[in-house]
Amino acid sequence: MSKVLSAVAWPYANGPRHLGHVAGFAVPSDVFSRYMRMAGHDVLMVSGSDEHGTPILVLADKEGVTPRELVDKNHAIIAAELADLGCSYDLYTRTTTDNHYAVAQELFRRCWENGYMVERTQRGAISPSTGRTLPDRYIEGTCPICGYGEARGDQCDNCGNQLEPEELINPRSKVNGETPVFVETQHFFLDLPALADSLRTWLEGREASGTWRPNVIKFSLNILDDIKPRAMTRDIDWGIPVPLDGWRDQPTKRLYVWFDAVVGYLSASIEWARRLPEVDGQSQADRWREWWNDPEALSYYFMGKDNITFHSQIWP
Repeated sequence: MSKVLSAVAWPYANGPRHLGHVAGFAVPSDVFSRYMRMAGHDVLMVSGSDEHGTPILVLADKEGVTPRELVDKNHAIIAAELADLGCSYDLYTRTTTDNHYAVAQELFRRCWENGYMVERTQRGAISPSTGRTLPDRYIEGTCPICGYGEARGDQCDNCGNQLEPEELINPRSKVNGETPVFVETQHFFLDLPALADSLRTWLEGREASGTWRPNVIKFSLNILDDIKPRAMTRDIDWGIPVPLDGWRDQPTKRLYVWFDAVVGYLSASIEWARRLPEVDGQSQADRWREWWNDPEALSYYFMGKDNITFHSQIWP
C-alpha cells in the first residue's frame, strides 16, 4: 500500500462551475482517487476554492459587494455543486482560511530567508480610476509586431508572440476602457534562474520515471531555456499580506494569487490533519507529513493545460 496524494485543481471563486470544469478536473480526479482507494492505497484527496486576485475585485465591484461577500457566496455554491456530484474529497477548503494564510506566508518567508525572493523594481500597469494593478490579461491593444487590434498584455493570439503591456499600441483596460498608467513599483521576484539547474534535474527525473505526460515534460523543459525571475507580489488590497517587516502593513501589497493558490495543496493537507480527532489522547496534526515527507509517497496533480507553468516551475 502506498500513500497517494490526489491534488485537485482549485476552482476560482468567481461563480458556479460549468461542464468544462466538471470534465477537466472534478470527475477525472474523483475517478482516480476512488480507484486508488479500491486498489488498497491510502489516498488523501484535497482541494478548495481559490479566492484571491484582481478578477475577484473586479467582479465584486461590478456586483456592488465586498470581495469577502462575493467569495463566501461562490465558495458555498461551488462546494455544494461538487458535493452534489458525489466527489470524494477528504477536505475541500478555501484560500481565505487562517491556516492557508499562515502556510503561504511561511513558504514565502523561507524562500526569502534562503535568498530566492529578490526585491526588484518593475513598471506595472495601474488603473487610474481605482489605483489597482491591472494584470497583463486585463490590458489589450494593437500588437506592435503584426498590427492585430486585440492583442493582450501578455501575448498576441494572432502572431503568437509574447508581449509586455507597455509594448502595446494604444493600450486600454478591458475592465472599463481607460488607458492604464505605467508606474514604477517594488516587488519580490522568485529567482527562477537560480533554481533552473535543479529544476531541470528534477524534471528529467519525472521524464525518466514515465509518471508525467510527454507533452507536459516537453513544455516544462522548453520554458527553462528562457526562464526569468517572476514577481510573487502584487499591488492589490485583496489577498495575503507580505510577511516581512516594512511590507506586512502595506495595505496595497499582497502575495501573487498564483503563489498562494498552489500552496493550497499543502495547506489543505495540513488543515485536514489538524481536523482529525485525537487517538488515545495523541494529536494527529502531523499526519499530513505521511504524504509530503515520505519519499515513497506518490503525488498526482489534476489541472488544466494553461496551468502547467505554475505546477512545473513555481510550485516545485
